[in-house]
Amino acid sequence: MGILVRTASVALAIVSMMTTLIACEREEGGRGRYSAHGIVEDVDKENAQVLIDHEDVEGLMPAMTMNFAVPDKRVLAKLESGQLVDFVIHFTGRSFDVVEVDVVGVVAENEGWIQLRDGLVRTSPAPPFDLIDQAGRRVSLKSLNDLILMVDFIYTSCPGPCPVQTSLQVALQRRIPEALREHVHFISISLDPEVDRPEVLERYAADRGADFSNWSFLTGPTEEVAEVIQKWGVGSIRKPDGTIDHTLVRFLVHNGRVVERYWTSDGTDEEISLDLRSLAENRAARYAMSIDIHP
Repeated sequence: MGILVRTASVALAIVSMMTTLIACEREEGGRGRYSAHGIVEDVDKENAQVLIDHEDVEGLMPAMTMNFAVPDKRVLAKLESGQLVDFVIHFTGRSFDVVEVDVVGVVAENEGWIQLRDGLVRTSPAPPFDLIDQAGRRVSLKSLNDLILMVDFIYTSCPGPCPVQTSLQVALQRRIPEALREHVHFISISLDPEVDRPEVLERYAADRGADFSNWSFLTGPTEEVAEVIQKWGVGSIRKPDGTIDHTLVRFLVHNGRVVERYWTSDGTDEEISLDLRSLAENRAARYAMSIDIHP
């Protein structure tokens, strides 16, 4: 399955609940068939569902990204992420079903989509950051240009989850072929900047075998770091004992856009390695081509 199927699983569940609520609130008179147009963001063939970013549906609902049931297997078989579709919604009074589909095109990379492994995936802008690394140097999203980034959030006094996540990142870093290393950069942002000064982050990283040649451990003023954490959507709560409950998530970033989010507990490191290598190989190929054209 395409990467969107993995990233959108939570979204599908949430939007499914929203769909039920909307259906419960809609008046009986709304039942019927409605024509719509949108972009297929995700297809869950196992559960016969599709996530579509659609325009206003006259007489039914405003534009939104919404989950629909697809009861007809023949219709379901037509659907793939990245398609532009004209489709028919049948509102039964209890559910919103896609009952007809006409694929009218596909989206392009310059519209926020990218080809990755077996399909198109939708990307979103990566929140900016401009912080200090373990050597006291300024590092920003902009300064990293179009490198392929693996971004995560840790703190050095974490009793367990953060060291585990960093160890996973170290293993991932070591799996990158030497020829692709210059195209990939790892970013670890501290959740506890008051404690995690540059020298503390350097010791933490060195103890775990991180290679600083393409890995930056970032910190900075508390307010600036807090803003970055919030913009990246990484929830964190400091407990009375001083530990921090936080989301264990890693982000794959390409050309300043988030391509994928990986939950550390999902055991997706093989998928991460494949995705990272795929993007790095594409960047390396483009770089080599540019050298040939402009020697």
